Amino acid sequence: MAHSAFSQVAVSVPVGSDSSSLKQSVFKAQSISFQGTSWAPFSTLSSKTRSKRLSDQYVVCMSLQQASVPKVAVAPLELEDAKEPPLNLYKPKAPYTATIVSVERLVGPKAPGEVCHIVIDHGGNVPYWEGQSYGVIPPGENPKKPGTPHNVRLYSIASTRYGDSFDGQTASLCVRRALYYDPETGKEDPSKSGVCSNFLCNAKSGDKVQITGPSGKIMLLPEDDPNATHIMIATGTGIAPFRGYLRRMFMESVPTYKFGGLAWLFLGVANSDSLLYDEEFKKYLKDYPDHFRYNTALSREQKNKSGGKMYVQDKIEEYSDEIFRLLDNGAHIYFCGLKGMMPGIQDTLRKVAELRGESWDEKLSQLKKNKQWHVEVY
Repeated sequence: MAHSAFSQVAVSVPVGSDSSSLKQSVFKAQSISFQGTSWAPFSTLSSKTRSKRLSDQYVVCMSLQQASVPKVAVAPLELEDAKEPPLNLYKPKAPYTATIVSVERLVGPKAPGEVCHIVIDHGGNVPYWEGQSYGVIPPGENPKKPGTPHNVRLYSIASTRYGDSFDGQTASLCVRRALYYDPETGKEDPSKSGVCSNFLCNAKSGDKVQITGPSGKIMLLPEDDPNATHIMIATGTGIAPFRGYLRRMFMESVPTYKFGGLAWLFLGVANSDSLLYDEEFKKYLKDYPDHFRYNTALSREQKNKSGGKMYVQDKIEEYSDEIFRLLDNGAHIYFCGLKGMMPGIQDTLRKVAELRGESWDEKLSQLKKNKQWHVEVY
């Protein structure tokens, strides 16, 4: 598959800047906003791309448009040198004290609940790879164990190893505020609401946060084959690791990783106001139509073929023949989100396998053996 040379965009970073001015200077220099519709100086040409199917393989015809989209320069490139992912550099008994850079609401007013994008400055001291998680210890005492800190809460990292400022100094989290309402009074019960998620969503620039990790290996992005197919299935904030994958594939200029395969994202949320990083993904879809596909399931706005609510497993069933063929050809498939997503997905995949005359148990076993199956649910 042909590769194209992408021009880099230089970043000028002032020496001695604090994290907030650093973020502003970098994003101003790049004119990049993950909630915006474009990232100047990204160019958009009118030429169309073509893709055709041949023997169940994608044959990519690279257009001038795709070959001309500049990517963002990242640093330090020494972050590419490690042969193994960093693991548990900081533990619960000795966490790292990081600093909140920014907290931004991600969802619209009609979304059921609040989701925030939180940028944390770790000073380059807690490096990580795409697909890993940070632990967060909220301030205060654990009510179940007076005199001891709260338990660690794990959050998948929603940025690449270079962070949203592309300098290796920050990490981003995608956090849903967890509120519990008493069914009798209808009022919030703070003792049962999510202590950590509320702390993070209420945080202000400059606040300190105790983090542990990084942790996790199962969701690491395999990069041995840059032309591989990656099928990503997320519900809600389970989008976090996939945002990191996609930024690495399509936004950043990483000399050692030139993605030329297919990334296919399925995102299941309640409604259109709940879509996370939607403009960012649509930008990839516009600039890299031969390499990126994007499908959403909006349970409160769309109906499945039976007339019921549209969930992510319904979208999977809709494209099941193609998904199965891609898996047969070595595609990786990833799942991230609440535990409740998996039973419905597994039932759908089993039903599809049976209709195809296959044993789902055998197929799943083979996918796991081939390291094509990646699941992280919470």
